[in-house]
Amino acid sequence: MHTNLSERVFQEIAQLVPIGSRVLDLGCAEGDLLDYLSRTKQVKGMGVDIDEKMVLQCVARGISVFQGNLDEGLRDYQTASYDYVILSRTLQVVHKPVLILKEMVRVGKHAIVNFPNFGYLPIRLQLLLKGQMPVTSSLPFQWYDTPNIHLCTKKDFRNLCKELGIPILKEIDLWNSKRIPPFVGNLFATEVCFLLQGSSNGKT
Repeated sequence: MHTNLSERVFQEIAQLVPIGSRVLDLGCAEGDLLDYLSRTKQVKGMGVDIDEKMVLQCVARGISVFQGNLDEGLRDYQTASYDYVILSRTLQVVHKPVLILKEMVRVGKHAIVNFPNFGYLPIRLQLLLKGQMPVTSSLPFQWYDTPNIHLCTKKDFRNLCKELGIPILKEIDLWNSKRIPPFVGNLFATEVCFLLQGSSNGKT
């Protein structure tokens, strides 16, 4: 899921992760993000991906990885067993986003979620003016071949966290991998990144 992420997005995620943290990367793909965090933050990382080819690529790179289906939850992982659980550009492709969010804040003392923002102004305009499902650099697929099944906006995600009782500690809004002011995020962010508090972590 990380193939098209720029190093700038990696940097934004890395700023949220202290040196030496225990990190679980869900939907880790080839392990690019874990490799970056290992090199820059010396994290103790583990990846999870359903694709056997991706798992083998991680193993070849020396990255610890487990093959698993996120839609089945994280029942093999103990509560608060990781400092950070990361879901980067994967939320929109899972079938059970509510389940995985609940599991992330159970397993992690913190959770980081990064996803393309469907509230981005050009997306709204494409729907309004063309009456067609939008295609952008962050959402480059046609409606009939897209892996994305649960697209949402920054506002949608914030509302879901409120409904689930998950505290949001920080929001980062990115336009083509560059940070922009949060008050324009739902209109102008191509993607967003949320830092969430884990349910076992108490108040920070």
